[in-house]
Amino acid sequence: MGQEESHNEEIDLAQVQELCVIFMKECPSGAQHLHKLQMIFGVPSSSEEESLYIETIFYSFDTNKDNALDFLEYVVALHLILRGNLEDRLKWSFKMYDKDGNDRLDRNEIIYKIKLQKTDISLTPSEICDRIFELVDQNHDGQITLFEFMEGAQKDEWVMNMLKLDVNATGWVIQNCGKLP
Repeated sequence: MGQEESHNEEIDLAQVQELCVIFMKECPSGAQHLHKLQMIFGVPSSSEEESLYIETIFYSFDTNKDNALDFLEYVVALHLILRGNLEDRLKWSFKMYDKDGNDRLDRNEIIYKIKLQKTDISLTPSEICDRIFELVDQNHDGQITLFEFMEGAQKDEWVMNMLKLDVNATGWVIQNCGKLP
């Protein structure tokens, strides 16, 4: 989603401060829950892709797994999304794919993500997944490690595009910042 915007797009400090002020205003308890984050960014419940995107972001930054983002987790998320380098963003993107948390991506995790995306390519999700594994799974063990993921994504633009890696969510945040109350 966000990678469709320019990779050079920057969010200015005033916008970051605005997002922090909104957090404090909307979450005076200091804890932000998923439904509140969806509301803040104006994610409609009818949009499965945007709902899944914000949910995945939410859980990838809920480091203590208490189903809430505290202010520190929120600030870390903003920093990574808006100011993080490519390596950090790739690590985060890998974490977003790794639903079971075993530090390896399997075919189901890749296919699940691919099925949610609309592409103009005439390949089926299974064929896309086969090609990704062919290009990225260096040791051919049927799983993609973080190292393989990072190497493959940086070496092959097709892989980066097909996975729709969330390495530049800045555009998404800037676009949805306008929806903020």
